[in-house]
Amino acid sequence: MKLLRRTVGGTSLVALLAAGIVAAQPVSANDKLVELAKSNENWVTTGRDYSETNYSPMTQINKENVKQLRTAWSFSTGVLHGHEGTPLVVDGVMYIHSPFPNKTFAIALDDPGKILWQHSPKQDPTARSVACCDVVNRGLAYWPGDDEVGPLILKTQLDGHIVALDAKTGAERWKMENSDIKVGSTLTIAPYVIKDAVLVGSSGAELGVRGYVTSYDVKTGAQNWRAYATGPDEEIRLADDFNVANPHYGQKGLGLSTWEGDAWKIGGGTNWGWYAFDPGTNLFYYGSGNPAPWNETMRPGDNKWTMTIWGRDADTGMAKFGYQKTPHDEWDYAGVNVMMLTEQKDKDGKVRKLLTHPDRNGIVYTLDRTNGDLISANKLDDTVNWVKEVQLASGLPVRDPEFATRMDHKGRDICPSAMGYHNQGHDSYDPERQLFYMGINHICMDWEPFMLPYRAGQFFVGATLWMYPGPKGDRQNYLGLGQVKAYNAISGEYKWEVMEKFAAWGGTMATAGGVVFYGTLDGFIKARDADTGELLWKFKLPSGVIGHPMTYEHKGIQYVAINYGVGGWPGVGLVFDLKDPTAGLGAVGAFKELANYTQMGGGTMVFSLDGKSPYTEDINVGEYQPNKS
Repeated sequence: MKLLRRTVGGTSLVALLAAGIVAAQPVSANDKLVELAKSNENWVTTGRDYSETNYSPMTQINKENVKQLRTAWSFSTGVLHGHEGTPLVVDGVMYIHSPFPNKTFAIALDDPGKILWQHSPKQDPTARSVACCDVVNRGLAYWPGDDEVGPLILKTQLDGHIVALDAKTGAERWKMENSDIKVGSTLTIAPYVIKDAVLVGSSGAELGVRGYVTSYDVKTGAQNWRAYATGPDEEIRLADDFNVANPHYGQKGLGLSTWEGDAWKIGGGTNWGWYAFDPGTNLFYYGSGNPAPWNETMRPGDNKWTMTIWGRDADTGMAKFGYQKTPHDEWDYAGVNVMMLTEQKDKDGKVRKLLTHPDRNGIVYTLDRTNGDLISANKLDDTVNWVKEVQLASGLPVRDPEFATRMDHKGRDICPSAMGYHNQGHDSYDPERQLFYMGINHICMDWEPFMLPYRAGQFFVGATLWMYPGPKGDRQNYLGLGQVKAYNAISGEYKWEVMEKFAAWGGTMATAGGVVFYGTLDGFIKARDADTGELLWKFKLPSGVIGHPMTYEHKGIQYVAINYGVGGWPGVGLVFDLKDPTAGLGAVGAFKELANYTQMGGGTMVFSLDGKSPYTEDINVGEYQPNKS
């Protein structure tokens, strides 16, 4: 991919190199970011800290008083369409993002009525036409700065650019083209800061884009390295000891040999979901997505390394392990879902560094994140039917041929649907209760493939889909499309589960107060008892939710915040006024009732006990002060 534009605070990179600025010894900001994450006053990554567990130790809001939550303040982004992800809070400032046109706002928590700065980029509007599944964006990243460069906010734009902004002023420091929208590659992912680098993935597998993850120097935007999902080993960046602990996962040469001819060049495997990082192993973790096209007949082979959980060295990008969950995917079970890092005792009582990943294919995987060992692989719901089980020894799924897809055949009642039993939601883990809280879809489908040629920049799917509620839902009225579950990854048991009208798309947040928060597509933020799942509180928001909640403390008050703004894949029928049930890759039919419950909007709502806010603590905050002179 060409690096078309690169400027650093208005100064060319060449000039900076000449001045010796870039060559100056970097001061790692990692420790600073880790320390910031320990404070209840900050929420510095999309999942609060590098473990990405969306868990807060705060207890001011708890299961006994959560019913006293009231609105503290709100903010409209002025943008419609789906608002995924969650705001960041650092040092008394909230940073809010929006879907296309990808506005960014800095809000002072002392006086949320005043916008400190806003960034409204001008973008090529044709990016909208190649974006799969609405024009969403999943969030921002924060780099805390060092002796040379002040703190930065990193953002992605739908037109394929990654941008670094001065966190104090919003001024652009540098801007890089990461993805070429001419071939259908966009950016919806939240960037991810590790040390003095920022990671960014890519979108566009539905248009035959070959996926990759790229590391950029956070100060200059210079590319450190890029690792692809398919192709030659050196371009995938496989370490010499790749999968040495689990050679049965596959090792060298498979990025080419598991594809027919040059199909790997248009074979997908993009990563637009979430990252996690373990400073102890120095590995970061993420999932590569579906192969392209969806029609499996057009790409025989295992199609490595799409659908893979990766563990890569954060400095070099070299892969230590890769575990492909769904070889030769037949259902668009893109495996980009959240990675949550924990340390728990396994069934033998041994404390292990674990990675838990609820996958779109309906299986929740737990791996030893030091070497990729598969610890458990359990169904997210007993209605998953494409697979009978996952064999832990081999890591391979045992498929049920009744629910396979192939040419000249219409597969029926396949569970989960292409939307997965888990999609882009960012979920949570409570270390005290040793429970994961997961927002889960309950959607099945019929699938009929067709052949089509590849044309750059055009959709390259090759399947028609009909979607509807799973067996536990109401198929007559198209309700019962989601669930929320509490899961123990060691025992494999679900402590509780509840059904929702629509998919619990955005994910959950857990707190030490014993409360689990999440938003719903029909526009509620809800709080449930972490031990029982009992509904304790809810509030109707201006629009549906596809993001996840966060919490922070400011001047002694605990707040809970959540983005609202219906859209994303489940909302494409509503936001684009589509009626054909097979439109939106099948989502329009599944969510045809959604428009009867909510409409478009976009913003952030913030809650506290009794609605306490800077304005209730001092009613004069934000008031106009006349010049008395």
